[in-house]
Amino acid sequence: MSRIVLGIEYDGTNYAGWQWQEGKATVQGELEKALGKIANHPITVLCAGRTDAGVHALEQVVHFDCGVARDMRAWLMGGNSQLPDDIRITWAQPAVGDFHARYSAIARAYRYVILNRPMKSALLRSQATWCYQTLDAEIMHQAAQHLIGEHDFSSFRAQSCQSVSPSRLMHFADVHRDGQRVIIDLCANAFVHHMVRNIAGVLMEIGMGRRPVEWMLELLALKDRSQAAMTAPPHGLHLAAVYYPERYGIAKNILFNKLAKDARRHD
Repeated sequence: MSRIVLGIEYDGTNYAGWQWQEGKATVQGELEKALGKIANHPITVLCAGRTDAGVHALEQVVHFDCGVARDMRAWLMGGNSQLPDDIRITWAQPAVGDFHARYSAIARAYRYVILNRPMKSALLRSQATWCYQTLDAEIMHQAAQHLIGEHDFSSFRAQSCQSVSPSRLMHFADVHRDGQRVIIDLCANAFVHHMVRNIAGVLMEIGMGRRPVEWMLELLALKDRSQAAMTAPPHGLHLAAVYYPERYGIAKNILFNKLAKDARRHD
């Protein structure tokens, strides 16, 4: 058996999330169906991090084991020929050593995009969350800095979260304005369920001036999800990058230079 690693880009609008579900369209289901046609036998893929319904990926990383010989071009070009237009394999390579898409990852980055203008967008309606009230991105960035380091993220954790521990190490948290978009970039060793969307909800409240910057610190100390803001919508969320130790030789473009720099400290 050989292990293959793929980079996957997808628009999650039309899917019930990443994970296979009976009777529902999922990214995993579509990908396994396409790869199975290339392999001529069933394929099961494992991902770096599952995404919820409506969430997108700039770069998801997956691996699968296969008992037939195919060159990388077959997985890349052949796989894409079998996929719907909103899912694409962006690169393919053999796995090195004991590589595992999930367990070998040492950091993940998410991007949350907010369209900040008076009117909704016809083009970005599924790619960004709309906020008509003016957001102060600089104040949001100040608040986000309180998240850096290792913390108990219970105030930002969904009640349905099955993670054993709410503690996570945040490598960096950045908020900046790009024209009419306010962009939140977060990188951590891992994330609890709905963590990015819950953080985005809090930052939006602060950005609108409804809460002070210090509210972020208060929420971290309270460790109580009920005291935080509403969960931001899923369609503004993008899995942006997954970082692995250099020994695995993952041939991909890392979206954030900070991710490579900060995550390597824990390599």
